[in-house]
Amino acid sequence: MRKLLFSLVMLVLPMISQAQTTIKYGYLSYQEVLKFMPEYAVVQTKLADLKQKYDNEMKRVEDEFNKKYEQFLEGQKDFAPTILRKRQVELQELIAKNIAFKEEAKRLLAQAETESYAPLKAKLAETLRGIGEARGFMFILNTDNDNLPYANSAFGEDITTLVKECLQ
Repeated sequence: MRKLLFSLVMLVLPMISQAQTTIKYGYLSYQEVLKFMPEYAVVQTKLADLKQKYDNEMKRVEDEFNKKYEQFLEGQKDFAPTILRKRQVELQELIAKNIAFKEEAKRLLAQAETESYAPLKAKLAETLRGIGEARGFMFILNTDNDNLPYANSAFGEDITTLVKECLQ
């Protein structure tokens, strides 16, 4: 049994070592390449405009609340108890609506960002797939955020510049 196992290991070892030497991979800074794409600036501008619109609306609503709150503070000593409670409820409702709007705006901005970058990421993925197949890479790694602290250049290739050239 041991001889059979030893023979099997001896037969498989050369195949494993040969397979290991033929593994090639590419690596790149995904964010650097994404920011290099001409469409990236357009997306950034559109998202900044949308964010500014939401910020303007939040400022308007906040100013409206502050005005009503000042009116409440100025008149609270003169209000009848039922009017005082009514105004307090109105202010609480405004606060709740403002919080809900801020959360919804945040969600909608995140959704807009995801949708805006989707075509760019799809184009980049297709480019990477083409480069990977053409160069015979087993896989392509992202070096952003120190995900790849070391890459042996004998087996891997930095394709950041190549990808940029393909995207021009």
